[in-house]
Amino acid sequence: MKKKIVLPVPPLLSALEPQDFYLEEELLFEGAFFEGGDYSYDACKNLILKQCHFKKVTMQKTRLSQWECQNVLFENCDFSNLECFGASFHRVHFKQCKLTGTNFAESYFRDCTFEDCVANFASFSNTNLRTMLFRQCQLNDSEFYEMDWKHLSLQENQLNNSNWFHTKLATLDFRTNQFQKIALSFEQLRGLTVDQEQSLVIAAGLGLVID
Repeated sequence: MKKKIVLPVPPLLSALEPQDFYLEEELLFEGAFFEGGDYSYDACKNLILKQCHFKKVTMQKTRLSQWECQNVLFENCDFSNLECFGASFHRVHFKQCKLTGTNFAESYFRDCTFEDCVANFASFSNTNLRTMLFRQCQLNDSEFYEMDWKHLSLQENQLNNSNWFHTKLATLDFRTNQFQKIALSFEQLRGLTVDQEQSLVIAAGLGLVID
């Protein structure tokens, strides 16, 4: 019996008002549209975003502590090397964003989508995922170490040299994704779906000699 694929619920956005964005402690933005602006090399604590759309906003090497997002669309944003360790994302869509080296470690994701993003060297280690989709993303050298997940979908991504140690793999489907090298835990392989070429790559990575 074919397993049913559960996809994330998209953000609920309507009647957004253009506003000026800025970073400040204990700040709440709701029902807002933001376009442009560079907020790199800054820091902020307890930033809350609800029903917001960010377009072409830059936050490189910014540190956002206890960041919370609900019903948010990030479109064409550059969050390279952003530190948002322990953040919370609910119904959030990252679309065509630059996320190289972004640290999402120990964050919580529910109904979230990453679409056509460049997220090489990003970290999703120790995250809690509840219905998550990666579609057509570059995720080379990224960390997926010790994730706790349910309903994770991977569609047409680049996963070369990504690290999945100590993450359960049962019901995951790698077949539409590409990698020449990948790090997986042997004891977690049961139930992972791969194609023939991928199985050879995984076997070689585990030290098996195929004659």
